[in-house]
Amino acid sequence: MNWYIGVLKNYVGFSGRARRQEFWMFALISGIISTILNVIQIVMGMEIMWLSYVYSLAILLPNIAVTVRRLHDTDRSGFWAFLMLLPVIGWIILFVFTCQNGTAGTNRFGNDPKYSVNK
Repeated sequence: MNWYIGVLKNYVGFSGRARRQEFWMFALISGIISTILNVIQIVMGMEIMWLSYVYSLAILLPNIAVTVRRLHDTDRSGFWAFLMLLPVIGWIILFVFTCQNGTAGTNRFGNDPKYSVNK
C-alpha cells in the first residue's frame, strides 16, 4: 500500500525514475480498487458506473506520471507514453517496456532508484 500512496503523493512528478516494483504495485492496487468499485456498482444496480469514472479520472495523472518515470528508468523518453493512445499494439509495446529491467546505475534521468539511499 505504501507504493500506491507514494505514487499518489508524487502525482505530478514526471522527472526521475520509478522501479518496476513501484509501477506494478501501483497498477495492482489500482486494479483491485477498480474491481471493488465495479462490484459495488453492480450490486447496487447502477446503470452508469459513476464511481469507476470518478476513480479513473482521479488516478489519471498519477498513472501517467508513474508510467513516464518507469520509462525513464529504462532510459526512454517520457514521450513513449503516448503509445497508450494506440490501441493494442501501443499497449503491448508499453507493457514490454515497463516489464524490462531499469538501467543499472545512473542514466540521463537520474540515479538508480533500486540502490538509492533516499527510499
